[in-house]
Amino acid sequence: MTTSLTSLKDWIDKSVSQTLPENIHWCDGSEEEYNYLIKEMNKSGDLHELNQDNYPDCYLHRSDPSDVARVEHLTFICTKNEDDAGPNNNWMMPSKAHQKIDRLFDGAMRGRTMYVVPYCMGPIDSPHARCGVEITDSAYVVANMKLMTRMGSKALKRIEKEGNFVKGLHSTGQLDPNNRLIMHFPDELMIKSFGSGYGGNALLGKKCHALRIASWQAKQEGWLAEHMLIVGIENPQGETHYLACAFPSACGKTNLAMLIPPKSQPGWKVWTLGDDIAWLHLDKNGQMRAINPEAGYFGVVPGTNEKTNKNAFDMIKNKTIYTNVGLTKDNEPWWEDKDIGEPVTDWRGNSFEAPKGPAAHPNSRFTVSATNNPSYSKLAEAPDGVVISAIVFGGRRKTLAPLVYEANSWEHGVLIGAGVASETTAAAAGEVGVVRRDPMAMKPFCGYNFADYWDHWLSFSKKSNNLPKIFHVNWFRQNEAGEFLWPGFGENLRVLRWIIDRCENNVGTNETAIGGLPNSKDIDTNDLDISPEVLKELLSVENSEWRDEINSIGEYLESYGDRLPAALKKEFTKLEMALS
Repeated sequence: MTTSLTSLKDWIDKSVSQTLPENIHWCDGSEEEYNYLIKEMNKSGDLHELNQDNYPDCYLHRSDPSDVARVEHLTFICTKNEDDAGPNNNWMMPSKAHQKIDRLFDGAMRGRTMYVVPYCMGPIDSPHARCGVEITDSAYVVANMKLMTRMGSKALKRIEKEGNFVKGLHSTGQLDPNNRLIMHFPDELMIKSFGSGYGGNALLGKKCHALRIASWQAKQEGWLAEHMLIVGIENPQGETHYLACAFPSACGKTNLAMLIPPKSQPGWKVWTLGDDIAWLHLDKNGQMRAINPEAGYFGVVPGTNEKTNKNAFDMIKNKTIYTNVGLTKDNEPWWEDKDIGEPVTDWRGNSFEAPKGPAAHPNSRFTVSATNNPSYSKLAEAPDGVVISAIVFGGRRKTLAPLVYEANSWEHGVLIGAGVASETTAAAAGEVGVVRRDPMAMKPFCGYNFADYWDHWLSFSKKSNNLPKIFHVNWFRQNEAGEFLWPGFGENLRVLRWIIDRCENNVGTNETAIGGLPNSKDIDTNDLDISPEVLKELLSVENSEWRDEINSIGEYLESYGDRLPAALKKEFTKLEMALS
């Protein structure tokens, strides 16, 4: 297999001359190819075959202990003007960046196979999908890209037809942390990643392409690339509304994407279109539509069980690649809070005895096709995507933020998104309760200056009068004893129902300084152990707390200087005055 596209052929030839691989393999994306790679990795020790009776087609990969997560401090946006990258990114001049990382690539694939991986982010025949080609020397990366993207011959055919693609060059190198870099060149639609085999550092179609490069593309082309789940909520009458939701880590994003309606909500159904990334565009009627550029899930395993996320728990029982989990005596994968079995081997492959823990690395992962999900929606392959009724931002706040509130306008909603924050939990290296700003949950992933990004968001109000409503939710409000006031999990459907009612103008709001809150009677609390007093607290706004919050948001926004959009400043002033 080769290509008729000169620009692709020339780039491959240049990469071969630089990295000097022993063999070159063009990936066709077939099941036969996937099975062959799995077999070869089992032979080499890159994969460990799990109990095939209980976990058919499931395998374990153990990464180098120094290579277990994203490395934000080694991740760069490389633009000619530093201000274009913004204070939200590490920046390097493109010429310097190429020179620095190219030295590492020289001869890096000697004795190895170079895999050429054509892939499509989004449905293969969607006008809103974008393609790329990743060159890698990791069979593990190829197998994961097979599960995560539309990869292979069909993608190559589209690339050759369009002539445009994102270039991604990757080598694991020697997995040396001192020689590890992830570089993005937005103007060149290029990614170079060296020295890591982990997830988003190596699967270049994921965060590198689908968010950092795509957010830059989206700004040029008039759409949005967002760190959002896409979920469909179907009522008993068979009508479905789709929501795009952005949450920082530890705020229940995956659980919401795969929410299972509780027995108290008969007739309701939930459909998963995506758990991580949404590409949003306006159709000819000015409605915002979304596609999920990914075809699979690369999820955190610890904490996943039948209670927290039964759909996720069930879907990773077959054809799944696990990374850095423990093992039971029956050769089954194990992770903290799995609630089944006991580990005898930890994620490093060492003998395990409690309480040495953890047995699974806290950032251990599963990779699985989206079609494994019991709540998978076939509309995930719809070329035009689905119409989004509401955009929902969320954070983790013990006080301050009510259970749910609605933005007064699109512009106000952009301010809400820009101010998204969460309080760190005990898992965050001892820093408990520290408020961290994570605008639109995009802090590690926006490929350019956040001030310009907010300006791009604001521009949509001039393009359409038919935009989604914007909301903010907080499932994590607590009382003085530290107890959660809202039960969460499947019961969050009750809040989503109110959001849908607002989109349909079926209910009104209680207007407050920060936006529209539900009237108590409009949140269904039947069969919930929630008193009127607790519900009142969940739906309360304390202006004095919010004045402190708005001061904090103001300081953060001002850090973007003269590039901060005037319209965002105007919305901030309006909120400031409403709280005075």
